[in-house]
Amino acid sequence: MWVLLRGGYPLRILLPLRGEWMGRRGLPRSLVPGSPRRRYRKEVLPALEIPVLPVTAAEIRQYLRVHGIPFQDGHSCLRAPSPFVGTSQLKDQTGTTTSFSLFIDKTTGRFLCMTSLAEGSWEDFQASVEGRGDGAREGALLSEAPEAEDSEEVRRIWDRAIPLWELPEPEEAQVARVMFGLTRVTDDTLKRFSVRYLRPAHSLVFPWFSPGGLGLRGLKLLGAEGQGDRVHYVETTIPRPGVYHNLFGLPLISRRDVEVVLTSRELDSLALNQSTGLPTLVLPRGTTCLPPALLPYLEQFRRIVLWLGDDLRSWEAAKLFARKLNPKRCSLVRPGDQQPRPLEALNQGLNLSRILRTALPAWHKSIVSFRQLREEVLGELSNVEQAAGVRWSRFPDLNRLLKGHRKGELTVFTGPTGSGKTTFISEYALDLCTQGVNTLWGSFEISNVRLARVMLTQFAVGRLEEQLDKYDEWADRFEDLPLYFMTFHGQQSIRIAAQDYIVGAFRKFATDNSCHVTLVIHPRKEDDDKELQTASIFGSAKASQEADNVMILQDRKLVTGPGKRYLQVSKNRFDGDIGVFPLEFNKSSLTFSIPPKSKARLKKIKDDNDLVAKKPSSGRKGTVPPKSETCLGQVPNPYQPDPPKSSR
Repeated sequence: MWVLLRGGYPLRILLPLRGEWMGRRGLPRSLVPGSPRRRYRKEVLPALEIPVLPVTAAEIRQYLRVHGIPFQDGHSCLRAPSPFVGTSQLKDQTGTTTSFSLFIDKTTGRFLCMTSLAEGSWEDFQASVEGRGDGAREGALLSEAPEAEDSEEVRRIWDRAIPLWELPEPEEAQVARVMFGLTRVTDDTLKRFSVRYLRPAHSLVFPWFSPGGLGLRGLKLLGAEGQGDRVHYVETTIPRPGVYHNLFGLPLISRRDVEVVLTSRELDSLALNQSTGLPTLVLPRGTTCLPPALLPYLEQFRRIVLWLGDDLRSWEAAKLFARKLNPKRCSLVRPGDQQPRPLEALNQGLNLSRILRTALPAWHKSIVSFRQLREEVLGELSNVEQAAGVRWSRFPDLNRLLKGHRKGELTVFTGPTGSGKTTFISEYALDLCTQGVNTLWGSFEISNVRLARVMLTQFAVGRLEEQLDKYDEWADRFEDLPLYFMTFHGQQSIRIAAQDYIVGAFRKFATDNSCHVTLVIHPRKEDDDKELQTASIFGSAKASQEADNVMILQDRKLVTGPGKRYLQVSKNRFDGDIGVFPLEFNKSSLTFSIPPKSKARLKKIKDDNDLVAKKPSSGRKGTVPPKSETCLGQVPNPYQPDPPKSSR
């Protein structure tokens, strides 16, 4: 998540969260869903951006009391009678209210009615209670069904997929089981979870049924690719990942179930349910995020065990999700040699029920001993690269210095006016975003449209105004990134004391929420012939003291000529490495990571007699070849994404 704030001198902030971006790869051409149709008119006036004030749990409770709406306090939601169902459904024979089918998120105020499947924002709920809006009670807020094209594609793929045990050739079924590690998973388990196999794509198909199993809303296809001695799995979801909110296994959950195990993969859920008989659910996007829209479906459970994987990132994600779900009811399975992923544990013959009994409570008091931290320290020592964070693909020199982008840290970034701070930090954020890091931008200085245009140009590695026919193709891919923008805009006057408070608040926010915050702060006015230092950051020493990392974009081109722009890492709390590396701006793609295309040229070298040496002919003796005659062509671009395929 990235935020951009600005003060008396501009103060900007960037916050990255974890996330994941995936495309629809791995399907045969005949099964690849087409890009969504865009329904819009040209020259439409832009809608007014009306800021929505955040709501607190106390304000939600007070509103319900004022309007006489009874409610129950849950783990992460408030439960209340739903205004979207008939009165007869809310009361029993004695007239007592019994159906609390409306769930209101304590953090966001967003609601979901389990009976009618109506959902919306806190403002939508207020409009429904107060009788405002057009047809809110009549179901205008019902959750959107997949688009018609997606629905047709979902049904077509589902009808072509068949159960593994119905494959015509037993050898093919055995190869598929080995490929996906299902040799010990029974046909009864696959049948219970309605898992099928798509032969043309060599993929398992996991369905997304609406609550109650009343309809097919989407699919997840899992393909397997061999990479040496290991197997790499490729996921494809329909609809796209951003709106794929499936809790795989939800139709099998009974209202009487009070305990559930959350996993990050469908294969692990199959193994767990078969071995332990416990209810299991799968997070739709693995360890990248827990969508708030799914919290109401988890309210009924008094105990939730998170067994997300066998690496350090899975462990960190489990702790973060436990905070969302209320740590007091959550337990975590710690990764270890004897506690691998559930599917691997099943294939190794381990006792999965015994592993679940070793799950550690997520909630603890404020003071801990080293005994409680011992395994976490070992985990960081054993997974040095993962502990270093997400590595940049466009800036390898930044990996050499900072080692990676880590959660819970605060980075301060500065540079002279006009040096390209915003352009660089946009590509810096885009690099992480394309690797699945959830990104939120907020800027007092730059409009969202301008910022999105810059990032889209960097994403496409070229100016789309010269190829508007490809805009929709690139925009569709860009839209799938976990990228969001705040709506505030306009310069604000912030005093130094207020800036100190803001820096401290974001330092605390990064620590408490395991989120990386990047502050972009303009420097003090310095002489043009002097390089910026850490002390050049505007305000007081608060920002540089609180920061884990300090980066400075140095721009010396006005003094010593072009090509003197470089990035300096002047503080690195992780391992102390500091240093500089050069940057060269590519104006056509608005990038710093991709060097400009070199013009083809032929360099002539003179011999000792100051004569131009001619190119020797084959077999001719006595001719001295040029020492460094070269022809420089286009520099290959290792960072450019795959170009969009033309539709047929």
